[in-house]
Amino acid sequence: MDQINVFAVLAAAASSFLLGGFWYSSALFGPSWGRANGIVTTGREPTLASQGHPARVFVLSFGFALVAATCFGFLVGPQPTLPHALTQAVIVGAGLVAASFGINYQFANRTLTLWLIDGGYHVAQFVLFGVVLGVWP
Repeated sequence: MDQINVFAVLAAAASSFLLGGFWYSSALFGPSWGRANGIVTTGREPTLASQGHPARVFVLSFGFALVAATCFGFLVGPQPTLPHALTQAVIVGAGLVAASFGINYQFANRTLTLWLIDGGYHVAQFVLFGVVLGVWP
């Protein structure tokens, strides 16, 4: 664990978890995401009923964010410069995660709108990881 800053990784995971709450809220893409997924909305945000208990969804989502932030921390090293961390963030977010989503979404016949929302979230997530890890002392 000497290769990463554990506190920076925890902060990065928490910040991306907060980003997800905003990204998929009614303030941004929640209703569009729900429609693109065929999920009934209440007029504001998609329901989580089809995904199981909300606590389970949030705990697992944070766990996955922590895994992603930890892996990204190993990738960029313990004290990356901000430009290096941001460059790696765009490469990982757009070039690996969003592109991989694009492959799956083609075979699953999902819409471009859904790919833009979900892929865009992960690009923003990794950029946020880059900012946190790149400015952490």
